[in-house]
Parts: sequence; C-alpha cells; structure tokens
Amino acid sequence: MTKSFKTLWERFLFRDRGILPTQRLLLAFALFSLALFILSLGGTLSWSIVIVSNVLILGMSFIDLLWLPKKKELTFQRDIGDEIERGEKVNVQVMIENHSPHIMKYRIMDALPCSFDRPFPVVGEVAGESNAVASYQTYAPFRGDYSIPKLYVRYRSKLGLWERQVSPDIQDRVRVIPDLSEARHVINNAQQFLLYEGSQVKKRQIGSGEFAQIRSYVVGDDLRKINWRQSAKLQELMTNEYEPEHGKYISIVVDCGRMMGVELEDRNRLERALEAALTVAAAALQKGDYVSFLAFSKNVKAYVPSNKGMPHLKKIISEVYNIQVDPYESNYGNVLQYLETVQKKRSFILLFSDVSTFLYEEAPLFYLQRLRRKHVFLMLGIEDHMTEAWTKVEPEDSKKAMIKSMAQKQVMEKKRELAKWEKQGLQMIETPEENLATSAVSRYMDLMNRGLL
Repeated sequence: MTKSFKTLWERFLFRDRGILPTQRLLLAFALFSLALFILSLGGTLSWSIVIVSNVLILGMSFIDLLWLPKKKELTFQRDIGDEIERGEKVNVQVMIENHSPHIMKYRIMDALPCSFDRPFPVVGEVAGESNAVASYQTYAPFRGDYSIPKLYVRYRSKLGLWERQVSPDIQDRVRVIPDLSEARHVINNAQQFLLYEGSQVKKRQIGSGEFAQIRSYVVGDDLRKINWRQSAKLQELMTNEYEPEHGKYISIVVDCGRMMGVELEDRNRLERALEAALTVAAAALQKGDYVSFLAFSKNVKAYVPSNKGMPHLKKIISEVYNIQVDPYESNYGNVLQYLETVQKKRSFILLFSDVSTFLYEEAPLFYLQRLRRKHVFLMLGIEDHMTEAWTKVEPEDSKKAMIKSMAQKQVMEKKRELAKWEKQGLQMIETPEENLATSAVSRYMDLMNRGLL
C-alpha cells in the first residue's frame, strides 16, 4: 500500500480532511442514472445525452458546497477533565462554535483509546452564527495515563449532498485512577460501613480514649457514661461519647507480584487490593491518623511517606494510580527490610497480598518477627472461590471425588500454616473479594478501638 493510497484510505475511514458524497447524493444520482439508462435502451436518448446529463447533475450538486461552513469558521473544544475513576461513567462535552451563516449537521467520533467505551457517532446540528454542545458518556475499564489527540468531525449542509470532514487537534491527557466509590462511602457514612460479617465493631473500654462530644442518651448506652451535670442543666439524660486517640501511624503495603494478576469476576486481585487499600487510607486520614503507602513486587515500586489530612489521599493516589502487576514473584524479605528502615515509629502494618504464596515463604518470617516486636502486623488476602467450591461438591464419580479430596487437603494445609503463623503473633485473614475493603476498614477500626497502638 503506497503512502498516497494509505492517506486516501484513512480519509475515507473518517480521518483527516476531505469531502465525501452522502448517501442522499449517491441514491439520487443512482436513480437518475438508472432512469436515463432505461430511456437510452428504448432509443429515446442517445448515450452522449446520458453522459452529459450525468455530468451536469454531478456538477450542480457541488453548489451544495457553497452552504457548507469552512474549516476556519468552526471551533471545537473538548471538556473531559484531567482525572476519571476506573469504571465510572463520565460525561464528555464537545463545544462547537459555528461562525458562518449556514447551518451544519454534524457527526462526531472522538479519538478515544481503544479500551474506552466508544458510543459513536454523536449526531446533531448547529445553526448559523451560534454555538452548540455535543455530549456523550464513556468509561475506562483500566487504570493508567491516556492521551486523546484529535477529534474527527463530519458535517453537511441543509441539502445534505456533500459531507466535509475535519480533524482538529485537541490534545487532552486523562488519568484513570482506581475506583473510589467505597472510599467515599467510608468518608460519608463511616459508622454504617464499619461492619464485619454482620456484627458491629467492638466498642472501646468505657471512658477511655479522647472525649468527642455530649449527646442525648439513647436506649442501650452505658449508664456509667451519663453526664449528670449536663443532664441536670437540660432536664434530659445526656451521655459522654469517646473516640479512639488520633495521630496513630498506619503503613499500608500492597503486593504487585505475579499472583496478584489472577483475574476475579470483574477485575484482578491487584485492583481489589488497591481499592481496599485506598479505602483504609481514606478512613485513617479522616480519623486524623498518619498514613504511609508502599507498593512492591520484586523491588519497591512506589513509597509515600507518612502524613495526615485528607489532601494526603490525593498525593497517595497520584503516586500509585498507575501501578500494574509485574510478571515475577514478590520479594517479601526485601520489602519488609525496607519497611523496617523507613518506619521508625510504632505503626499498624496492613499487607494486601496472596496468603497462599506468603505462607510458604521462609524468608519473611525472620523480618516479621523483628517487626512484630515494635509494630502490629495484619495480612489480608482474597479467598479462592474455586477451591472452596470444590470442597462442597458431591463426589458423584471418582474424578470429582479425587478433586474434592485434593481441595480439602489444600484447605487443611492452609489452616495448619495459618495457625503456625498466628502462634508467632502474625495474623493473616482471607475474605471474599467483595468484602475485602469492608474487612480491611473494620479490622483497622477494631484495632484503634481496642487501643493496641
């Protein structure tokens, strides 16, 4: 394919610049030519008249180009924003300014990346000397940095015989960050979110922690927390409310190794772990704690030092939104040693990783035993639904019986290894993928409520 032919082919495929006949013109021209051809067969018209008539009709159709706005008379501007969340539908607007006196009917195709949803073409019309807004909705299923270089537009006049196509350069860069819907849920409605397996998180010891507020007494409140002085003033029962002390240190660690690339129902393990980690970070920062974030695989991929305040969440997202799964095993010993050097103060270390892989690693045990003397360690993983399902299958034949026995053996070995690690004071929990964020936040709040830090 030569370069000139390739350029023409790209223009024909809704790209770059050019003028194309519309279906209306092609249909009208075909019917007119067919009528002349039939008349010529009957001897009514000669072939020269047929050819001249076709050329005249085709030439007269070019008059339609006089009612088409010129390229310099049109202005296009795209509004998509700099940052969107993964899987969230976003409304994209294209502002069109028509400075010519002629009406234009347009079709728009945006140069979105292939992974984005592409609801094209977008059709509409703009009157002469006026503005219009073309809008469409799209979403991005994968995180990362994306560039949108152009906007492809075809427009026609009121007669609609010819169509002009332009491709204005409108450079936009978009960052697709993790889904923060659960994090917003925590910020807006933390108390109802902090449930773990259907039970309310344990309350702190009576009268301990920081005094939060005085509120009206409700049935079920502890009588020892009643504020009798305030009750006498207001002539109704009032009770003191306490909350955990603020300013604790939380270290969130996310594994990006090979096993975190295992696909789940609608995303992989890393996506679930990253969204759950950001949810915990949002809850901790809202409570006034210090949060650090570390992502690793073979080596440390990203590290955000401890800080507090909700603006720190934006900094964490900007540093880790584009981390991806690496095609090799995770080096737990390396990251734990690094964490020991950067986190000097006592903190709650929350590791998101694959529990099955971690259990059979011998190197991390030495570093974890050293960390356990100073820090509180918890590891969260996602349950293997397939193994759990096979343990409950009825052994109808020898093949299913063998698979079921192997699944039960794997579950028993995992429980045995978990018990061995728990004897060292290192807790590891597996939870269903849809409950990972809930379990992580609940464990964090339970730890704060019991004052273990």
